[in-house]
Amino acid sequence: MNIIITLIVGGIIGWLASIVMRTDAQQGIILNVVVGIVGAFLGNILGGMFGMGATLSSFSPIGLLWAFIGAVVLLAIINLFRRGSVR
Repeated sequence: MNIIITLIVGGIIGWLASIVMRTDAQQGIILNVVVGIVGAFLGNILGGMFGMGATLSSFSPIGLLWAFIGAVVLLAIINLFRRGSVR
């Protein structure tokens, strides 16, 4: 059951990050889920660097915030390599 919740929350976070980065029209639901999940790992690493990391297994507000920040950073990196600009 946890994997289903993780996929749904990852999809929502990836979708919100794609709206912020204006890449929503270019990617589908599968890529939103992937960006959300990979962004959560990246956000956990970034949060750990600042001493504010949260565990990925808990859906705390700070963990969700770091997952969103990680997804936005991941999309910025993807845009940088794809287009040459962050946007």
